[in-house]
Amino acid sequence: MAINAPSRPASGIDRWFSLSARGSTYGREIRGGLVTFFTMAYIVVLNPLIIGTAKDMNGLYVGGTDDVIKAITMVTAATALIAGLMTILMGAIGRFPMAVAAGLGLNGFVAFTLAPQMTWADAMGLVVLEGILILLLVLTGFRSAVFTAVPEQLKYAIGVGIGLFITIIGLVDSGIVRGGVPLVSFGVFGELQGWPIFTFCFGLLLTIVLVVRKVKGAILIGILATTVLAIIIESIAGVGGKTAENPTGWGLNVPAVPETIIATPDLGLLGQFSLFGSFEVIGVIASILAIFSLMLSDFFDTMGTAFGLATEAELLDEEGNIPHFESILVVDSIAAAAGGIGSVSSNTSYIESASGIGEGARTGIASIVTGGLFLIAMFFSPLVTIIPYEAATPALVVVGFLMMTQIRHIDFNDYSIGIPAFLTIAIMPFTYSITNGIGAGFVSWLVIKIFTGKAREVNWLMWVISIAYIIYFAIYPIQVVLGLK
Repeated sequence: MAINAPSRPASGIDRWFSLSARGSTYGREIRGGLVTFFTMAYIVVLNPLIIGTAKDMNGLYVGGTDDVIKAITMVTAATALIAGLMTILMGAIGRFPMAVAAGLGLNGFVAFTLAPQMTWADAMGLVVLEGILILLLVLTGFRSAVFTAVPEQLKYAIGVGIGLFITIIGLVDSGIVRGGVPLVSFGVFGELQGWPIFTFCFGLLLTIVLVVRKVKGAILIGILATTVLAIIIESIAGVGGKTAENPTGWGLNVPAVPETIIATPDLGLLGQFSLFGSFEVIGVIASILAIFSLMLSDFFDTMGTAFGLATEAELLDEEGNIPHFESILVVDSIAAAAGGIGSVSSNTSYIESASGIGEGARTGIASIVTGGLFLIAMFFSPLVTIIPYEAATPALVVVGFLMMTQIRHIDFNDYSIGIPAFLTIAIMPFTYSITNGIGAGFVSWLVIKIFTGKAREVNWLMWVISIAYIIYFAIYPIQVVLGLK
């Protein structure tokens, strides 16, 4: 009779990341990390374009072309560095397949709302303070307690809303959906025109077929194959970038092999922040309100994103909790402050991590891979700029579908939960904000509870957070009353 050899004990790395326990492999984690990087590498290019031309970018931007280029170059390097370090930290400490980088929306708020009122260093000081306050809320257990108090079906609605949100991001960035007059249009003048749109459609159909056929590396294969097609098309047709005069051009990057592959990163922005400078410039009350606005967005974005990703990856425990949730929140808080220290705006979790999960990522190893690629991107930034939106966004659309399947957990026959869930799902994509969607769901849920005589069922934390959201939504009239507008 044959005797079965004892199974090889799991290594320390396997046990720390729960690799075998989560049914994953190193190959899946590496593929997932690669896919996540490719679907969010755009931030290395996009963040500098948003904040690199902000008013008084550390004194560099004074209107001259050379100053703008220098500022953008420095922001590019710092953006990649902070994203790389914080994503590696998320993987190693949070042990969760979620990448971190400069937050879109938050960077716009900093660049176009805060920076015009003060120096860039002052604005970054506010970001650092916001990160510190978020960290204190985590260490006291308040942040995770809030998440536990949220009704389970509203949590699922957050995941579904995020799925629609990243689908809209993919469709808009690819040019399939465009804003203007009418409010939303299909393609260019109601038609699908141009080689970039063709490239997106090819990539989307290819990725769909690969996913349906359960091909390993489906999403990564889709991105790489579509990028190769884009490079070939550009070399033959000379499409060029998308502009007002060329509405059918490539989005974000023109897919051409760059002349220079390696570039030395300029990290001169690190540490360029003034912790309390804004208090002297715009006053204490205005500074506190600015910190509150930043904090409320960061507070819920990561919780909503983490739950959506954990649900998609089937990592929730029997009680619906996320493993190592406190560690995840600690890293996210540190990342917010690190973004200010690096002068690149608050860093936060990225929903595009769902693409890596769709590729099989289940542990923090994938995040370490993604973070490592961000660090490499500091030196190989020209290569990052090869991939156009049209090659990366098909992955977001497919992953959006995968996240939408969570809707089966919501009972829409119960209007008291169905309507708040619907508002959460609808407002996220239509306002381009996870925070707005969560706020709409929370506030409507509380109002329904009050006027159906069930106010006593509401957890006190839901009262606190819902009221905070009411203040968040009413921030403009509050500022008018206080004489700040």
